[in-house]
Amino acid sequence: MISQTQQPTTSQPQTIHYPDSDGQPMADNTLQFRWIVIIKENLDLIFADDPEVFVAGDLLWYPVEGNNRLRRAPDAMVVFGRPKGDRGSYKQWEEDNIAPQVVFEILSPGNTLKEMGQKQTFYDEFGVEEYYIYDPDHNDLSGLQRGEQSLNVIEQMSDWVSPRLGIRFDWTEEGLTLYRPDGSRFQTFQEIKAERDAAQAERDAAQAERDAAQAERDAAQTERDAAQAEAKRLAQRLRELGVDPDSL
Repeated sequence: MISQTQQPTTSQPQTIHYPDSDGQPMADNTLQFRWIVIIKENLDLIFADDPEVFVAGDLLWYPVEGNNRLRRAPDAMVVFGRPKGDRGSYKQWEEDNIAPQVVFEILSPGNTLKEMGQKQTFYDEFGVEEYYIYDPDHNDLSGLQRGEQSLNVIEQMSDWVSPRLGIRFDWTEEGLTLYRPDGSRFQTFQEIKAERDAAQAERDAAQAERDAAQAERDAAQTERDAAQAEAKRLAQRLRELGVDPDSL
Protein backbone atom coordinates (compact mmCIF):
# COMPACT_ATOMS: atom_id res chain seq x y z
CA MET A 1 0.00 0.00 0.00
CA ILE A 2 1.29 3.37 -0.92
CA SER A 3 0.86 5.83 1.90
CA GLN A 4 0.12 9.44 1.25
CA THR A 5 1.31 12.15 3.59
CA GLN A 6 -0.98 15.08 4.11
CA GLN A 7 0.70 18.38 3.38
CA PRO A 8 0.26 21.01 6.10
CA THR A 9 -1.93 23.89 5.14
CA THR A 10 -0.95 27.46 5.84
CA SER A 11 -3.70 29.77 6.99
CA GLN A 12 -3.91 33.18 5.39
CA PRO A 13 -4.14 36.17 7.71
CA GLN A 14 -7.65 37.53 7.85
CA THR A 15 -8.13 41.00 6.46
CA ILE A 16 -9.95 43.23 8.91
CA HIS A 17 -12.28 45.83 7.49
CA TYR A 18 -12.65 49.12 9.29
CA PRO A 19 -15.92 50.72 8.13
CA ASP A 20 -16.00 54.45 7.50
CA SER A 21 -19.54 54.67 8.87
CA ASP A 22 -21.27 53.24 11.90
CA GLY A 23 -24.69 53.65 10.31
CA GLN A 24 -25.69 56.31 12.85
CA PRO A 25 -26.84 59.80 11.82
CA MET A 26 -24.52 62.71 12.48
CA ALA A 27 -27.25 64.48 14.45
CA ASP A 28 -30.77 63.78 15.66
CA ASN A 29 -32.13 67.28 15.14
CA THR A 30 -31.30 70.67 13.65
CA LEU A 31 -30.22 72.21 16.96
CA GLN A 32 -27.66 69.51 17.62
CA PHE A 33 -26.44 69.63 14.02
CA ARG A 34 -26.07 73.43 14.13
CA TRP A 35 -23.87 73.27 17.21
CA ILE A 36 -21.72 70.50 15.75
CA VAL A 37 -21.14 72.56 12.60
CA ILE A 38 -20.44 75.77 14.57
CA ILE A 39 -17.80 74.11 16.73
CA LYS A 40 -16.15 72.12 13.95
CA GLU A 41 -16.04 74.95 11.41
CA ASN A 42 -14.75 77.54 13.90
CA LEU A 43 -12.03 75.15 15.05
CA ASP A 44 -11.10 74.78 11.38
CA LEU A 45 -10.78 78.56 11.14
CA ILE A 46 -8.63 78.80 14.27
CA PHE A 47 -6.12 76.24 13.00
CA ALA A 48 -6.43 76.97 9.28
CA ASP A 49 -2.79 78.08 9.04
CA ASP A 50 -1.33 75.18 11.02
CA PRO A 51 -0.73 72.18 8.73
CA GLU A 52 -0.14 69.90 11.72
CA VAL A 53 -3.55 70.23 13.35
CA PHE A 54 -6.28 67.89 12.12
CA VAL A 55 -9.90 68.81 12.85
CA ALA A 56 -12.79 66.47 12.09
CA GLY A 57 -16.49 66.07 12.75
CA ASP A 58 -18.36 62.79 13.13
CA LEU A 59 -15.31 60.77 12.04
CA LEU A 60 -14.89 57.21 13.30
CA TRP A 61 -11.83 56.83 15.49
CA TYR A 62 -10.29 53.36 15.78
CA PRO A 63 -7.69 53.39 18.59
CA VAL A 64 -6.50 49.76 18.37
CA GLU A 65 -5.37 47.89 15.27
CA GLY A 66 -7.12 44.57 14.84
CA ASN A 67 -10.31 45.58 16.64
CA ASN A 68 -12.91 47.14 14.35
CA ARG A 69 -15.59 47.11 17.05
CA LEU A 70 -13.66 49.38 19.36
CA ARG A 71 -14.52 52.79 17.94
CA ARG A 72 -16.19 56.12 18.55
CA ALA A 73 -17.21 59.04 16.33
CA PRO A 74 -16.89 62.27 18.35
CA ASP A 75 -19.09 65.11 17.15
CA ALA A 76 -15.88 67.10 16.81
CA MET A 77 -12.28 66.24 17.55
CA VAL A 78 -8.89 67.94 17.29
CA VAL A 79 -5.59 66.15 16.82
CA PHE A 80 -2.35 68.05 17.28
CA GLY A 81 0.66 66.63 15.47
CA ARG A 82 -1.23 65.13 12.51
CA PRO A 83 -1.50 66.68 9.05
CA LYS A 84 -4.66 68.02 7.55
CA GLY A 85 -6.30 65.95 4.84
CA ASP A 86 -9.25 63.75 4.02
CA ARG A 87 -9.70 60.46 5.84
CA GLY A 88 -12.41 57.83 5.76
CA SER A 89 -11.73 57.15 9.43
CA TYR A 90 -9.04 57.90 11.98
CA LYS A 91 -6.96 54.74 12.44
CA GLN A 92 -4.68 55.68 15.29
CA TRP A 93 -1.92 53.19 14.43
CA GLU A 94 -1.59 54.89 11.03
CA GLU A 95 -1.34 58.33 12.68
CA ASP A 96 1.89 57.86 14.68
CA ASN A 97 -0.37 56.41 17.38
CA ILE A 98 -1.50 59.93 18.32
CA ALA A 99 -4.93 60.00 19.94
CA PRO A 100 -7.25 63.00 19.54
CA GLN A 101 -6.39 65.37 22.37
CA VAL A 102 -9.71 67.22 22.43
CA VAL A 103 -13.22 65.95 21.73
CA PHE A 104 -16.68 67.52 21.81
CA GLU A 105 -20.06 65.85 22.15
CA ILE A 106 -23.30 67.74 21.53
CA LEU A 107 -26.17 65.95 23.22
CA SER A 108 -29.58 65.24 21.76
CA PRO A 109 -32.72 63.96 23.52
CA GLY A 110 -31.83 60.49 22.23
CA ASN A 111 -28.58 60.23 24.18
CA THR A 112 -28.78 57.95 27.21
CA LEU A 113 -26.78 58.05 30.43
CA LYS A 114 -25.40 54.61 29.59
CA GLU A 115 -24.23 55.78 26.18
CA MET A 116 -22.57 58.89 27.58
CA GLY A 117 -20.92 56.82 30.31
CA GLN A 118 -19.50 54.49 27.68
CA LYS A 119 -18.16 57.44 25.70
CA GLN A 120 -16.48 58.91 28.75
CA THR A 121 -14.89 55.56 29.58
CA PHE A 122 -13.64 55.24 26.01
CA TYR A 123 -12.17 58.75 25.89
CA ASP A 124 -10.62 58.28 29.31
CA GLU A 125 -9.03 54.95 28.41
CA PHE A 126 -7.58 56.05 25.09
CA GLY A 127 -5.91 59.28 26.09
CA VAL A 128 -8.21 62.22 25.40
CA GLU A 129 -6.91 65.25 27.28
CA GLU A 130 -10.02 67.46 27.16
CA TYR A 131 -13.62 66.34 26.79
CA TYR A 132 -16.48 68.85 26.48
CA ILE A 133 -20.19 67.99 26.53
CA TYR A 134 -22.95 70.44 25.72
CA ASP A 135 -26.70 69.85 25.90
CA PRO A 136 -28.26 72.70 23.88
CA ASP A 137 -31.81 71.68 24.79
CA HIS A 138 -31.15 72.22 28.50
CA ASN A 139 -28.22 74.63 28.16
CA ASP A 140 -26.07 72.27 30.20
CA LEU A 141 -22.30 72.44 29.74
CA SER A 142 -19.71 70.23 31.35
CA GLY A 143 -16.06 69.49 30.75
CA LEU A 144 -13.37 67.09 31.80
CA GLN A 145 -9.61 67.52 31.76
CA ARG A 146 -6.97 64.83 32.12
CA GLY A 147 -5.25 64.72 35.44
CA GLU A 148 -2.37 62.49 36.40
CA GLN A 149 -4.27 59.28 35.66
CA SER A 150 -7.74 60.02 34.33
CA LEU A 151 -10.22 62.61 33.15
CA ASN A 152 -11.44 64.81 35.97
CA VAL A 153 -14.47 67.09 36.03
CA ILE A 154 -13.77 70.79 35.47
CA GLU A 155 -15.53 72.43 38.38
CA GLN A 156 -16.06 75.88 36.83
CA MET A 157 -16.78 76.04 33.11
CA SER A 158 -17.78 79.70 32.93
CA ASP A 159 -14.80 81.62 31.49
CA TRP A 160 -12.87 78.36 31.23
CA VAL A 161 -10.03 78.50 28.68
CA SER A 162 -9.05 75.28 26.95
CA PRO A 163 -5.33 74.61 27.54
CA ARG A 164 -5.00 72.92 24.17
CA LEU A 165 -7.28 75.04 21.99
CA GLY A 166 -7.00 78.43 23.63
CA ILE A 167 -10.75 78.97 23.25
CA ARG A 168 -12.84 80.45 26.04
CA PHE A 169 -16.22 79.12 27.18
CA ASP A 170 -18.73 81.73 28.30
CA TRP A 171 -21.73 79.89 29.63
CA THR A 172 -24.73 81.99 30.70
CA GLU A 173 -28.44 81.44 31.20
CA GLU A 174 -28.98 82.52 27.59
CA GLY A 175 -26.71 79.82 26.24
CA LEU A 176 -23.17 78.87 25.38
CA THR A 177 -20.82 81.34 23.71
CA LEU A 178 -17.36 80.33 22.57
CA TYR A 179 -14.51 82.73 21.84
CA ARG A 180 -11.48 82.17 19.66
CA PRO A 181 -7.99 82.86 21.04
CA ASP A 182 -8.08 86.31 19.39
CA GLY A 183 -11.22 87.18 21.37
CA SER A 184 -13.66 86.96 18.47
CA ARG A 185 -16.85 85.00 18.97
CA PHE A 186 -17.58 81.64 17.35
CA GLN A 187 -19.97 82.37 14.50
CA THR A 188 -22.40 80.47 12.34
CA PHE A 189 -21.66 80.10 8.64
CA GLN A 190 -24.33 82.71 7.90
CA GLU A 191 -22.73 85.17 10.32
CA ILE A 192 -19.28 84.56 8.86
CA LYS A 193 -20.66 85.07 5.35
CA ALA A 194 -22.53 88.23 6.36
CA GLU A 195 -19.38 89.62 8.01
CA ARG A 196 -17.29 88.86 4.93
CA ASP A 197 -19.95 90.33 2.65
CA ALA A 198 -20.05 93.49 4.76
CA ALA A 199 -16.26 93.74 4.68
CA GLN A 200 -16.30 93.23 0.92
CA ALA A 201 -19.01 95.89 0.56
CA GLU A 202 -16.82 98.31 2.54
CA ARG A 203 -13.85 97.52 0.32
CA ASP A 204 -16.00 97.97 -2.79
CA ALA A 205 -17.33 101.32 -1.49
CA ALA A 206 -13.82 102.51 -0.68
CA GLN A 207 -12.66 101.46 -4.14
CA ALA A 208 -15.62 103.27 -5.71
CA GLU A 209 -14.64 106.44 -3.82
CA ARG A 210 -11.05 106.09 -5.03
CA ASP A 211 -12.27 105.53 -8.59
CA ALA A 212 -14.55 108.61 -8.40
CA ALA A 213 -11.71 110.73 -7.04
CA GLN A 214 -9.44 109.51 -9.80
CA ALA A 215 -12.12 110.26 -12.39
CA GLU A 216 -12.37 113.82 -11.04
CA ARG A 217 -8.60 114.22 -11.24
CA ASP A 218 -8.60 112.83 -14.78
CA ALA A 219 -11.41 115.21 -15.81
CA ALA A 220 -9.57 118.18 -14.29
CA GLN A 221 -6.39 117.16 -16.08
CA THR A 222 -8.31 116.85 -19.35
CA GLU A 223 -9.66 120.39 -18.87
CA ARG A 224 -6.16 121.73 -18.16
CA ASP A 225 -4.77 119.94 -21.19
CA ALA A 226 -7.57 121.39 -23.37
CA ALA A 227 -6.98 124.90 -22.00
CA GLN A 228 -3.25 124.62 -22.65
CA ALA A 229 -3.90 123.35 -26.16
CA GLU A 230 -6.29 126.26 -26.84
CA ALA A 231 -3.75 128.76 -25.49
CA LYS A 232 -1.07 127.35 -27.77
CA ARG A 233 -3.43 127.53 -30.73
CA LEU A 234 -4.25 131.18 -30.03
CA ALA A 235 -0.58 132.05 -29.54
CA GLN A 236 0.29 130.45 -32.83
CA ARG A 237 -2.52 132.37 -34.57
CA LEU A 238 -1.26 135.68 -33.14
CA ARG A 239 2.25 134.95 -34.39
CA GLU A 240 0.84 134.27 -37.84
CA LEU A 241 -0.79 137.73 -37.67
CA GLY A 242 2.54 139.24 -36.68
CA VAL A 243 1.68 139.79 -33.05
CA ASP A 244 4.02 138.59 -30.31
CA PRO A 245 1.73 136.86 -27.78
CA ASP A 246 4.30 137.38 -25.03
CA SER A 247 3.98 141.16 -25.39
CA LEU A 248 0.30 141.13 -24.66
